[in-house]
Amino acid sequence: MSDDKVDVKEILKRLDDLTRVLKIIADDLAEITKALKRYVSSYDGDKSASQALKTSSIDDIQKVFPQDLLGLLLFEVTDDYIIIKPKQYLGPENFARIASIVRDHFGGEYVSHGKNSHFRISRKRS
Repeated sequence: MSDDKVDVKEILKRLDDLTRVLKIIADDLAEITKALKRYVSSYDGDKSASQALKTSSIDDIQKVFPQDLLGLLLFEVTDDYIIIKPKQYLGPENFARIASIVRDHFGGEYVSHGKNSHFRISRKRS
């Protein structure tokens, strides 16, 4: 019977030790997470500022699109925008992929005008 008590006490001591170690690890992970979030937010700011300067030519924009999407799109330049029009029906998956690239990489938008619907990206530098 006393062996059982010793084993339980030893197990409780080891559990307390493990709990302390896990708390230290959790605190370290929280610090690392905060540091990474700061790094990512500063990197995103630098990245979006540099990308805003790259939206002036069709070539710069086309470099971001995968080949399978490029074949579905027509690119036109106006004074203020680069217009991206579909050559055919895109389907929901391709539409979402294109919209994501236009929005996330260039701050562009989708303009819904029936048959004249298109994506547009500003050519103006920030």
